[in-house]
Amino acid sequence: MTSFAQFERDMIVEQTQDGKALAKKRPDFCEGRPKKYNKKQIDHALQLLEEASYREVEQMTGISMSTLKRAKRQV
Repeated sequence: MTSFAQFERDMIVEQTQDGKALAKKRPDFCEGRPKKYNKKQIDHALQLLEEASYREVEQMTGISMSTLKRAKRQV
């Protein structure tokens, strides 16, 4: 019984790896968690930061301070 369960697990892992390899060949493939905010939203929030504080921009846009700080470091 144990050997059959191990065989089944190996089959699942192999199929998952095959599917991931096929997906990576697609030009629009992006591995990992999708971004919550697009580039336009982040850029707008960074422009607001020039005139307002992090807390004010957070309240206006809904983008957290940590996300704003991370985006500002990357620019």
